[in-house]
Amino acid sequence: MSGTHLQISVWRALLEIPPAKVVSYAQVASAIGNPKAARAVGLAVGANPVALMIPCHRVIQQNGKLGGYHWGETCKQAIHVWEAARYE
Repeated sequence: MSGTHLQISVWRALLEIPPAKVVSYAQVASAIGNPKAARAVGLAVGANPVALMIPCHRVIQQNGKLGGYHWGETCKQAIHVWEAARYE
């Protein structure tokens, strides 16, 4: 995979999120050492070329809303339900 330094660091952080858990874009920004980069994290999450392998679906808005997803919010919600049933 290729990406910018920021994208790679975000994708690595996503791999650390346990199944059936969610974090905010701001939490990912803090995890990569750049707490003011939540918007840039959102762009990196959206540029993830291998969804599910790199679990971009586990990132939600700070207010608890799902936020965007390339395949739609319904699909994102379905993945959350599936993970919750499997891992919790």
